[in-house]
Amino acid sequence: MTFTTRFAPSPTGPLHLGHAYSALLAHDMALAVGGTFLLRIEDVDQSRARPQWETQIYDDLRWLGLDWPEPVLRQSDRLPRYVQTLERLRTMGLVYPCRCNRADIEAAAGAPQEGVPQFGPDGRIYSGTCRNRPLSEAGATDVLRLDMAKALTALPPRSFTETGPARTGAHRLDPDALIHAVGDIILVRRNMGSSYHLSVVVDDADQQITQVIRGADLFDATQIHVLLQALLDLPTPTYHHHRLIRDEAGKRLAKRDDARAIAKYRQDGATPQDIRTMVGF
Repeated sequence: MTFTTRFAPSPTGPLHLGHAYSALLAHDMALAVGGTFLLRIEDVDQSRARPQWETQIYDDLRWLGLDWPEPVLRQSDRLPRYVQTLERLRTMGLVYPCRCNRADIEAAAGAPQEGVPQFGPDGRIYSGTCRNRPLSEAGATDVLRLDMAKALTALPPRSFTETGPARTGAHRLDPDALIHAVGDIILVRRNMGSSYHLSVVVDDADQQITQVIRGADLFDATQIHVLLQALLDLPTPTYHHHRLIRDEAGKRLAKRDDARAIAKYRQDGATPQDIRTMVGF
């Protein structure tokens, strides 16, 4: 199968140096083996996505010298596909509605216990307050969650291959860690029709992605994605989690860090090669 990877930003703010590194790395790795580099716009959260940021993404990446096949896949165009996938998980009895807000979840977690994780790759680990609620009770403001323990009962052993610099090798899913350090993940968020975890798994499969290249901060989310791939009979790509670009204090860059936005460097006269040098190419 042809080496196919993607860069999948959300149009919720300016691309910064960390995005530049991830996009350039994915593009260069695909180019080196005659593969395909895809651009995907992850705009399923329409409350935060803005057309001007999507336009800026295209402008910044083309300025960096990247190109990709058209048309670009946009998650906001694919809600029926996510609903179809969710229905499969519902028929398996793995989905339940949850009406708990952040305050409810925090209160249910109680006082932190030493050695017991409070947060996982899907945020604060959910205690399962609504786990026995039937789907017939789902309200318009409910989220839909995956019953992790039930999902694992019918799941055969599954692993994924990591080629990133820090954790190269095979990684087998750990059921105990999925239950206690990840918990019942959200499959559909309020007013969104999907979630990051569900959408990214479906999109990677539909685009025939063979290599997922992304930041090391998403390594812990990979076990969620591999679990969903197994449940949905989808292929598991090879993963490559690269180093993060950090500021002088060692903090990971965020979209609110406008001082390191690619557009700001462009305005100040930087060249694409300057950006490559800044991020360590």
